[in-house]
Amino acid sequence: MSELDIDFYESEDPIWNPALHSMPVPGIRRMVNLAATMDDVIHLSIGQPDFKPPDHVVQAAVEALQAGQTGYTMDAGLPELLDALADYYRNRYQRPLVPENIMVTTGATEAIYLALTATSAPGREFIVPEPAFMLYAPLIRMNGGVVKAIPTHAEQHHQLDPEAVIDAIDNNTCAIVLNSPSNPTGTLYPRETVEAIVQEAAYRGVYVISDEVYDHLVYDGREYPSVLSCCADLDHVMVVSSFSKTFSMAGMRIGWLMASQGAIKKLRRYHMFTTTVANTPCQWAGVAALTGDRGFVDNMLAEYQRRRDRLVELVERTPHLTGYRPDGAFYLFPSLPEGVNGGNVALKLLRETGVCTVAGDTFGESCSNAIRISYSTSLEQIEAAFERIIPWMAKQDF
Repeated sequence: MSELDIDFYESEDPIWNPALHSMPVPGIRRMVNLAATMDDVIHLSIGQPDFKPPDHVVQAAVEALQAGQTGYTMDAGLPELLDALADYYRNRYQRPLVPENIMVTTGATEAIYLALTATSAPGREFIVPEPAFMLYAPLIRMNGGVVKAIPTHAEQHHQLDPEAVIDAIDNNTCAIVLNSPSNPTGTLYPRETVEAIVQEAAYRGVYVISDEVYDHLVYDGREYPSVLSCCADLDHVMVVSSFSKTFSMAGMRIGWLMASQGAIKKLRRYHMFTTTVANTPCQWAGVAALTGDRGFVDNMLAEYQRRRDRLVELVERTPHLTGYRPDGAFYLFPSLPEGVNGGNVALKLLRETGVCTVAGDTFGESCSNAIRISYSTSLEQIEAAFERIIPWMAKQDF
């Protein structure tokens, strides 16, 4: 960590809210910060697309700027974008969505922040499959909530057992957090898993908060089983997504949250005290993304699938790594031998080979013997990285 990080996280200055200490320095940041001090680093760590956004999307943002569209929108979002989102999801899942079911946020990060911190409170339990995106647990804990982790394993392709989730529900359960396809595993939950969890949660009065930012990065022609297509109504679900991964718009920070109209009304009030509104010109870019040509998405998906296929082959050839075939996103989360600390392996791998990955324990306490590999980089970079990784791993005596 940098001196600034240590100052912040080790300071006992009473001015700081103790809840801040529930937020660790992300393992991704530690690795990237160290890599920044080194030469000739190959990054298999970055979780954002390496493609430029479609030209018509960029042009829409430029035209909005040139037209002076730089003021605040309505707090729920640009009306044209809300209409476009409602139309898009209505057609995709045959759900009678209206703009009042949607709120535009500053990226999916804000949508997740609002959903989790608005529901978390002391004693409330949240069921979270592990490995899990690093944002969930700290946001739950900072408001006194309790994380009940459900571990998954590479040997089972990190698939989630719905009965394990259902058995974990008790009188203190507030919500179940799902992320499919998953960051960091790339695992896609099948429809029967999602339906079983959503239906039992509704019956028990438990919310399902579904992070669906990778909903278009699904391979081999598989259907995407969104929570929106598996629930009878929106009374106990919140669904989060964004343009970041689908249209390579990560830095443009446009996400959204979909829920019942009553929930959206409450969350709009909360949203007004966080970011107030999302970036206005980039909301116009979002309208263009939803209504314009989809060739960009198809081409990007084909390239990711090609990289996925090659990465699976390379991991199979790598000593001490147990892989699987992810069905979505752009991550693989192979395990190391039992008892091996993935954080130490990732750090040593970076220092000795210049290949940057992310330690498994970034994504949960049950994931310490793993590393995350991102294939949101060129096939040439992936090949070059494994030319270093394979012989290095062969020398390790775990």
